Amino acid sequence: MRKVSILGCGWLGLPLADRLVQLGYMVKGSTRSRQRLDLLAGRGIEPFLVEIGQRSADIRSFLDSPILIIDVPSKEINDHQELLTRVEESSVEKLLFVGSTSVYANVNLTITEDDGLEAGDAPRSHIEKLWRASSAFQTTIVRFGGLIGYDRDPARFFPSGKPIPAPESRVNMIHRDDCVAIIAQIIEQGVWGETFNCCADRHPPKREFYTKAARDAGLEPPVFVETATDAFKIISNKKVKSRLGLEFRHDV
Repeated sequence: MRKVSILGCGWLGLPLADRLVQLGYMVKGSTRSRQRLDLLAGRGIEPFLVEIGQRSADIRSFLDSPILIIDVPSKEINDHQELLTRVEESSVEKLLFVGSTSVYANVNLTITEDDGLEAGDAPRSHIEKLWRASSAFQTTIVRFGGLIGYDRDPARFFPSGKPIPAPESRVNMIHRDDCVAIIAQIIEQGVWGETFNCCADRHPPKREFYTKAARDAGLEPPVFVETATDAFKIISNKKVKSRLGLEFRHDV
């Protein structure tokens, strides 16, 4: 069977693991919680207890897969450096790193992968470079926008009347369903050595987006902080849609 290891079976990693199991992959999945080991096993995922940064832990069996997906929130470059050393000693041949469009600053432009507009001081940018620089495996990076869907309801991103700044700046969101579809197709099609920006088709202003989200959730309209200028960025998804032949299920 085709094997995939997923480092981080949380909000995104778990439904991704479910999808890969459905596609016939033997999936190894990690969690930081002992209480979740039985949950993973019950869904046909071989469970592992892995905490990035624990240098004494033996993770060789977890890394015994040709494909590794890294989906962890850690921004500690030392933790990633230590993990990189272990991955380079493993049988991993292909690596997919789940990144973020936060590597881009607000430059009042539509941004593509080829523009070179990554912010040099962004922690995620340094970590991306670390993984991409290794010659021990091929790396594909997916940069997701703001993650929404299911229990991540944008109507609740600003609770208790917390004001929303820059109401005319644009949002760059992506639904979990589309994140799972993108990663699954990268693996199925064998698309390696690439970087993809991944956001929904539409980029409405914050005022429009969060007002509609609150209305749909039956909540009070949000409060906005008016500013003289609203810096923004619009993340283009043209490359990932063209390269993978995908149409997103959710337009925002």
